[in-house]
Amino acid sequence: MFRLPNRLLYLFRSKDLKLAEAIKIIVGKSPRNLSLFKLAIKHSSIANHSSEGYKESNERLEYLGDAFLGAVIAEYLFKKFPYKDEGFLTEIRSRLVNRETLNNLAIKVGISKIIEFDTSKKSSLTHKSIYGDTLEAMVGAVYLDRGFDFCRKFILGKLILPHFDIEQIVQNNYNYKSIVIEWAQKESKEVRFEIIEEKGNNHFKEFTAQVYIDEKPISIGHGFSKKKAEQNAAFKSCEVLEILD
Repeated sequence: MFRLPNRLLYLFRSKDLKLAEAIKIIVGKSPRNLSLFKLAIKHSSIANHSSEGYKESNERLEYLGDAFLGAVIAEYLFKKFPYKDEGFLTEIRSRLVNRETLNNLAIKVGISKIIEFDTSKKSSLTHKSIYGDTLEAMVGAVYLDRGFDFCRKFILGKLILPHFDIEQIVQNNYNYKSIVIEWAQKESKEVRFEIIEEKGNNHFKEFTAQVYIDEKPISIGHGFSKKKAEQNAAFKSCEVLEILD
């Protein structure tokens, strides 16, 4: 029977212990099933194919974590703001779970230090989504490892409430596109938003939006979704037109 040399066995065990310690710090509890978290931090750039033919990466856990994260935050906002409409709740939730926010949050809680990926592709991989995607995979792993109630407490108690001022987010909840459209209607102007450029691939895209007033270009904005690019361009239009309070 093949056995690993003692030195290699020690290195593997040491690596597992360090990961378990890191998970305990991030999550608040030691992992019951460490293999879930090993998978959660494994980016597809280093994934092997299983005997069943699928890639052994964190993408499936990311899918699960994304769904659960969104549901927990939706429930929290639904209960916290009982008189707000669906549009308000959707906007606040999107501010908490967008790619850039999750990426920054993953760095804050230490996930960026334990993620495993192809370091030869570091410049192309360490963009605005890789850390956030791993955070979502971590949520999926916590859900499978500890169950619904614990994962819900983890999301709210370790990720959202310690790192976000919900009231401040609400106060700054400007929909700049709506502001520009309302101004144009009052001034009898024609306003148009157009995505004029897309860069990147299916996993990482950056969009450029242009705002036109009476077919005259007013401002350009950028974002990692069409909506964000339009909002960025609209914000710049508000500054140019001096229509913000």
